[in-house]
Amino acid sequence: MPHVSRSRRRLLASLLALPALPHLAHAQGPLLTRAIPSSGEQIPLVGLGSWITFNVGRDPGARAECGEVMRQFFAGGGRLIDSSPMYGSAQDVIGEAIARLKPGRLFAADKVWIGEGAQGPAQLEASRRLWRIPRFDLLQVHNLLAWEAHLPMLLRMKREGKLRYVGITTSEGRRHGEIEKIMASQPIDFVQISYNPLDREVEQRILPLARERRIGVIVNRPFRQGDLTQALAGKRLPGWAADIGCRSWAQALLKFIIAHPAVTCAIPATSSVVHVRENLLAATGPLPDEALRRRIVQDVERLS
Repeated sequence: MPHVSRSRRRLLASLLALPALPHLAHAQGPLLTRAIPSSGEQIPLVGLGSWITFNVGRDPGARAECGEVMRQFFAGGGRLIDSSPMYGSAQDVIGEAIARLKPGRLFAADKVWIGEGAQGPAQLEASRRLWRIPRFDLLQVHNLLAWEAHLPMLLRMKREGKLRYVGITTSEGRRHGEIEKIMASQPIDFVQISYNPLDREVEQRILPLARERRIGVIVNRPFRQGDLTQALAGKRLPGWAADIGCRSWAQALLKFIIAHPAVTCAIPATSSVVHVRENLLAATGPLPDEALRRRIVQDVERLS
């Protein structure tokens, strides 16, 4: 058994003693949801990413911390968790927590990420075993890698009832032209892109096209992998923050994102219980209207 320090044992004990959030939804209203355009199924506007944050290897303390994040996420009404074979140990960390927590309403989203199309099915099966679930809800072609081979395979899985939704992903503004072409020509259910008050290129074509084609939108890197919240740390929240129930810049950034009518879910990644609670609260209370969203952009540009 791996050695666990006394301080780490104290940390684990404190994590296990933390209360869950069964009354979070009742405290400030239920989590806001939006319909998946292709089906009408409602999912909460804030989910959970796992890039970097859940890649903790075999460290028992770090895995326990990630499991506690997931416990609080589910207790607070969260559903959609996103991962990838690219994310190191994240899939196994998620699966270990799922096996222990047995969440009732998990929306499992993962990706195929391999250059050889013929190896896609084997990779997906390996991912499913790591998650310890019967099937995924959503599978996506990660960063369009070998999408010409993988996308037909995913669509076939959906037709055969082995998968509920199919999508494609990109991040950091890459390959938007190709993303648009696929959105316009293929019967996908989701597109995953980066979007926040400083990265708004998708507002020009991708978000309008998603609405036109009835494609759900998942937003990754809402905080620029923490760089944006760090740049805003210590900066006083403007007066409008209280009007929409924001107590932090992270909540303001998330509310800006999920207020866009084309966005189905934002997936901030975190290994912090405090932050996962904070993020979920962004999916409660009022959302900014268009005028306030423009003001948020101006203030973030000015202060960051």
